[in-house]
Amino acid sequence: MKNFLPLSYIELSSKNLIHNIKQFRNLVKRGTRISVAIKGNAYGHGQNEIAKILEPYVDYFQINSKEELELLRKSSKKAVLLFGYVQKKDLAQVIKLGCILAVFSIKHLKEIDKAAQRLNVKQTIHISVDAYLGREGVLVDELPKFLKEIKKCKFIKMTGIYAHFANIEDTSDFSHAQKQIREYQEALKLTDAFGFKNLQTHISATSGILIYEKETGKNSLVRLGIGVYGLWPSERLGLLYRNKMELKPVLSWKTKVAQIKVLPKGRTIGYGLTYKTRKKTKIAIIPVGYADGLDRGLSNKGEVLISGARCKIIGRISMNMFTVDVSNLPKVEIEDEVIILGSQGKEQITAEKMAKQIDTINYEITARISPILPRIIV
Repeated sequence: MKNFLPLSYIELSSKNLIHNIKQFRNLVKRGTRISVAIKGNAYGHGQNEIAKILEPYVDYFQINSKEELELLRKSSKKAVLLFGYVQKKDLAQVIKLGCILAVFSIKHLKEIDKAAQRLNVKQTIHISVDAYLGREGVLVDELPKFLKEIKKCKFIKMTGIYAHFANIEDTSDFSHAQKQIREYQEALKLTDAFGFKNLQTHISATSGILIYEKETGKNSLVRLGIGVYGLWPSERLGLLYRNKMELKPVLSWKTKVAQIKVLPKGRTIGYGLTYKTRKKTKIAIIPVGYADGLDRGLSNKGEVLISGARCKIIGRISMNMFTVDVSNLPKVEIEDEVIILGSQGKEQITAEKMAKQIDTINYEITARISPILPRIIV
């Protein structure tokens, strides 16, 4: 197979992905439905590739846009939660493609009802509640008015109501989370009082599953995101579950050495003259850059794996290439495998370490990987 591999590509482990979904399936209460978030190109992993593997293991896929829904429908008929805003002109299209729409304003609700009426179908919705998150969603004080409007909509069927935790993964102070839970429970009481029964309720993403939901089944649906990809929502949660649950990274980012040469002492490397060799230095040129999603902030900080050894990035990362010091590798050759993310031998480059180096989160490290790079399932 190696002779047919692209120059740079993303390798997806179906074995690890299935392992991870089973870990969470075992963690939640029996009967709890699982929606897996494949928005943002499945957090950079590859939307339809991930959907193809997970189709038999999940109840819903969660996406953010019309474009993601159109792409998904090319390969899957699985039930879909579309939780991003859909503009008025696109409503008919998403209704035809089939999905459950999130609604968070009366104006949007009415537009959905009109679009569904024109198609002569009932459109299923979930209400998004802003339970002290401060993003999209209906404020609880405004919920009675909202529910009255839903009852007037003859082409709307409300089947769910949800909220989202703001800060549960990286703190031991759960006072704000408890405040959110109380607010969400008030919303549930209101919907019940207005006659909306047997609704799907959901508030927990990966961190909420690990901390709040677990085997108790407080809600009928959970929204699994970062965890299914083998990444922890925070370092704290990874440590908390260290001896209880193993998550396995699904993604490896691989490429090959494009050039090898030796530079004399005192030679600058790359744009901006940010690195100067202190001695005779053997370098390798790696054909990946910030256009591929490798953050420029890793210049003079990051590492890659070649021949099972760590090699430091020296100089600035360019749009399509960067340089590494391979002075410690006597036998390195052109087209040797390079690991940007993943394992090689006994060494590993993780999204978490990369994120720490540039003061961001593991979500962003993978989500920014270019969708142009081929995804290969193994």
